[in-house]
Amino acid sequence: MMAEPILVNRTRFTSSLKNELMAGFNELAAETRIPKSRLIDEAIEDLLKKYEKKNG
Repeated sequence: MMAEPILVNRTRFTSSLKNELMAGFNELAAETRIPKSRLIDEAIEDLLKKYEKKNG
């Protein structure tokens, strides 16, 4: 049995996406060769900036 990798700079979480978003997400990751975790980081950063402007 393999041990879970130790994440120093990341936090593991579980979520789900709309089915219709998954194909585009997979294609974007494949075309750009950017890991999905990095794409999610970018999306969350953009969301935080968006809502900071509205609420801040």
